[in-house]
Amino acid sequence: MITIAYIGFGVSVREYHIPYVEKRDDARIKYVYRREQDIAQFADYEPFYPEIKFTTDLDEVLNDPEVDLVTVSAPDAFHVSYAKQILNAGKHALIEKPFAPTAAEAREVFDLAKEKGLICMPNQNRRFDADFLALKEVIESGKIGKVVRLEGHYDYFKTNGWYDTLGTLYNLGVHTTDQIIGYFGMPDDVRYDVRSIHHPTSGDDYFDIDFFYGNSKVTISTSMCVLIDQPRFILHGTNGSFTLPPVLHNSGKKKVVGRHVINTDPSPEDRWGTLAYKDADGNTITEKWPVGCAHYERVYDSLFDAMQGKAEKCIKDEEVIKVLEILEAATEVAKENHKKFAE
Repeated sequence: MITIAYIGFGVSVREYHIPYVEKRDDARIKYVYRREQDIAQFADYEPFYPEIKFTTDLDEVLNDPEVDLVTVSAPDAFHVSYAKQILNAGKHALIEKPFAPTAAEAREVFDLAKEKGLICMPNQNRRFDADFLALKEVIESGKIGKVVRLEGHYDYFKTNGWYDTLGTLYNLGVHTTDQIIGYFGMPDDVRYDVRSIHHPTSGDDYFDIDFFYGNSKVTISTSMCVLIDQPRFILHGTNGSFTLPPVLHNSGKKKVVGRHVINTDPSPEDRWGTLAYKDADGNTITEKWPVGCAHYERVYDSLFDAMQGKAEKCIKDEEVIKVLEILEAATEVAKENHKKFAE
């Protein structure tokens, strides 16, 4: 039985972690730690988790010999420091994205984990989004032939940009970059277009990042100036094409105070993709491609196996480092553009 503690009690913990762990036979949740100043923010949710001990004493968590794994879902600035505390306390660690601000800091954490003989991994759960899993199924079916061009969009329309001046790279780009690196591997070349439309001298609310794999090109794109939604994915191959509907944003939904329950139903037909390809006789076949549900539990499946020495982590250290190197390079491009607009 693996005993888990969480640092933080925001949406991520309540919706993307606890519901995927609480019904497992091989795990239990013992603690949620929050700082004193954070208690009031989500206090209304506490009564719905009577089996969990809520504490403001991190030492209580780290010194408890029953705790095997600590998951960090705190503000980005604390990820590295918490990871090091956890590892130094002899616990395994799962860290929310972004794993670290820089590749150098990520290496420090991974080196410490190896020194301690512990597992430390980021929660890059978007690898297991329903739409991304459907995209992989289409590619692996062989029906479109060799991938020529893949374009992924994760857009919004926000009149003041992304959270005013905060950037999109470390909030959204970390997900979409990881999807590409995790599936396609290390690119031969990467090119960047990163800007801010609403705040030209700070932040970033627009990016196109191009990944080149031989003669294939993959682009991830995010903009805060998209009022007519673009497909989530547009895929072209040597034998066909595939599209998936736009992202469904949850930001406008009313939050219900209570215990979150995950939906394991397949996506409705209006969320399915459209596939067109040539058959062996040269005829064009067009069909709808079903989209299932998200499988965020696979992060924990892999993590638990790695902790028990059964398998490697599904999110490898070198992939994390490459993602952060790309985000750092993209941030430098944004800074150069900031300078241009400031002059």
